[in-house]
Amino acid sequence: MTDDIKVIFSSNLNRLMKQRNETATDLSEKTNIAYSTVNDWKNGKKMARGGNLQKLADHFGINVSELTSDNASDEIPNIFPVGEMVSIPIIGEIACGDPITAEENIIGYRLRSKDGLVSGNTFYLKAYGDSMEPKIPNGADVLIREQASVEDGEIAAVLVNGDTEATLKRVHYQNDSILLIAENSAYQPYIVNEDNPARILGKAIEVSFNL
Repeated sequence: MTDDIKVIFSSNLNRLMKQRNETATDLSEKTNIAYSTVNDWKNGKKMARGGNLQKLADHFGINVSELTSDNASDEIPNIFPVGEMVSIPIIGEIACGDPITAEENIIGYRLRSKDGLVSGNTFYLKAYGDSMEPKIPNGADVLIREQASVEDGEIAAVLVNGDTEATLKRVHYQNDSILLIAENSAYQPYIVNEDNPARILGKAIEVSFNL
């Protein structure tokens, strides 16, 4: 981690604390984060990660990017009333053996309105490549509801290659095998069977991407 990101984070944190008229002691007590850790953040000695970044974002009512971006606004945004938005983790590459939502796998968070959000545990999976285009563009964030199975023909997040790679594919059941089908016809089906196991992580619900 470069010193630059620590400085940016420290600057944003100090700005937000000043706007709230909060001391390091105040922030420590309100977020249940050790005072020494908060003080290190304020002084640019350390960088918050994963769960602690989200704690700070929730405390200030902002997106995580407001803490890590060097062009963060001088004013605390108040676009949505508190309680109407939920922060959902975005999963990138999968670390072998870790749960899907382990801190090591999380590359960021995306704010999503609670209105119309499916029940159950959810996460976003970052789509890489063109295998699911045009339905799912490269770089899109796909909302996944955790579930161990899906109906025939539905798109799912599936863990393959020894639980080290999460892929988005349409699931088709065929006899004793499962076919993972890409939307892009240039890709051959991925066959799941006893010799080539895989595990369904959840059902794809919606796609989000920035223009």
